[in-house]
Amino acid sequence: MIVSAGAEALWSDLRTLGAYTGDMTDGPFIAEAASLMGDPARANMLVALMDGRALTATELALSARVAPSTASGHLAKLVEGKLALVVPQGRHRYYRLASPAVARVLEDLMALAADGPPRHRPKSRCDEALAHARTCYDHFAGRLGVALADSLANRKQIIFEDGAGLVTRAGRDFLGGLGVEIGSGKRSHRALCRPCLDWSERRWHIAGAVGAAIASRCFELGWTQCRNGSRAVTITPAGTAALADLFDIRF
Repeated sequence: MIVSAGAEALWSDLRTLGAYTGDMTDGPFIAEAASLMGDPARANMLVALMDGRALTATELALSARVAPSTASGHLAKLVEGKLALVVPQGRHRYYRLASPAVARVLEDLMALAADGPPRHRPKSRCDEALAHARTCYDHFAGRLGVALADSLANRKQIIFEDGAGLVTRAGRDFLGGLGVEIGSGKRSHRALCRPCLDWSERRWHIAGAVGAAIASRCFELGWTQCRNGSRAVTITPAGTAALADLFDIRF
């Protein structure tokens, strides 16, 4: 199933973090987490945090189109449910997603929703920008993310199989030559490389530590830039040239 892998990881994280106690069956457990995500205001807040940034309550209130006082109540529930974290910085409090597993479930739900009943919602420039290139938590999605996955897979530098991803020796050499750091030697619960179903393209892009490292390096090199107030990503002229030269990607 599309949703089950990401959802299972999130439920596991929540249990580890002690989000729920008592002898519960999976039904009520899933229902409680789903209820937190199912409210439109909270869903908009979670999606606003999908680019990995930490945002203030005021910024999230604007994203959710609710009053600041209402936003505070929603954020308290998200923090209590271990879907969001509070990051204090001086006199300010910022909020971010609790883990990559939360972002994974949100992306899976977007893919599921895309296959649901048609919504009468006109397409906007923002929709097109997000479909072209965006961040999915800390890795690339949209046509850019899928194109990168296709390029590496076609050259056998990354192999996707049975819901998992493998970086081959050729892939490590190629990405290492670009300055993409793969594996720091530290143990991590996060997958090194895995496929993530892209909700707009309906195909796989690269997630996990490798996907994050590729995106981070593209930003460092100035190939991509974040758009203010959006998950949409701009590909710079230098990035356009590099993608064509190194990955044979041409939009």
